[in-house]
Amino acid sequence: MPKHHSSPLKCGVIGYGGAFDMGKKHLREMQLAGMVPTAVCEIDPGRLDIAKIDYPGIQIYTSVDDMLAKRDTEILAIITPHNTHAPLAIKCLNAGKHVVCEKPFAITTEECDAMIAAARAHDLVVSTYHNRHWDGWILRALDVIHNKNGIGEVYKIKLNMGSRGMPREWWRSFRTISGGILYDWGVHLLEYALQLLPNQKVKEVSGYSKNGFWVSQADTAPWKGDPNEDEGRLIARMDSGAWIELMITTLDSVTSPRFIEVIGTAGAYEIEWNMWRHTRWNGDVKVIEEGRHPPDEGKQLYQNINDHIMHGAELVITPEWARRMIHIIDLANRSATEGRALPVKYG
Repeated sequence: MPKHHSSPLKCGVIGYGGAFDMGKKHLREMQLAGMVPTAVCEIDPGRLDIAKIDYPGIQIYTSVDDMLAKRDTEILAIITPHNTHAPLAIKCLNAGKHVVCEKPFAITTEECDAMIAAARAHDLVVSTYHNRHWDGWILRALDVIHNKNGIGEVYKIKLNMGSRGMPREWWRSFRTISGGILYDWGVHLLEYALQLLPNQKVKEVSGYSKNGFWVSQADTAPWKGDPNEDEGRLIARMDSGAWIELMITTLDSVTSPRFIEVIGTAGAYEIEWNMWRHTRWNGDVKVIEEGRHPPDEGKQLYQNINDHIMHGAELVITPEWARRMIHIIDLANRSATEGRALPVKYG
């Protein structure tokens, strides 16, 4: 890790677009972690005007090359469409900047490999914004399942997201830009499952998809020539014999409000948006407890990255961890096309 950094770290963002106000969110969380916002790059002049209001005195750029040439910012968050993450990250790493990509890390395994190689070549950090690693619902689930042995041996995890409805007319609905339907919320759900199955490796992935329904219903939709799948599903087989089932849909009419179901030999732990349900067996008696989720702790992400760079703390969201989710989804997409299960390299 490079030894010469300002104290505090100077940070910036590439992308200050309007969706979810993510540019402001990233800079705010970096600031709370002890970093100093210094630069914003954005192609929309209107959004740059908003950035100047949000952060008076911040340097603004419409070109990444200009930003890298003129500014001494040390760490950059990339908040742009999924298919731009890898090329922008590699450009920034080659310019000597630490990088945090919005999730997903990238779209293909090869892109992840190239990003990791660039970071290693320059002794820099590359990570991704897996802030949901610290969601309250998963932190409590981990405590109940692992620390309290609340459901016995976990042998199956089911995750689903979505409902029936035509996709929105935005870039996330284009497959070549987004990567496909599994990449947006799917990386979060898959990470939850891998957190819940620690020290286990994925051996094999099967993918399934349904395509074409919404295209036939939307003659003028801008994504008609390049749509995401109507539904994507993956099944990952672990080396322990456990398995993960992940489904993201815009077509299924009967999706469950329980978007995470962790099934064990002695019970189950279910997660809905606003509550958890813990089912366990006391002899022949079924015991059910329910409650509200504890607060999220996602701000730990940038605090950890700052502490890693400045003080040598262990990095939680390593690029190898981020690559793991992308590799599994990448294989699921290939499996759906090829009609066969595929072996896993980065399980």
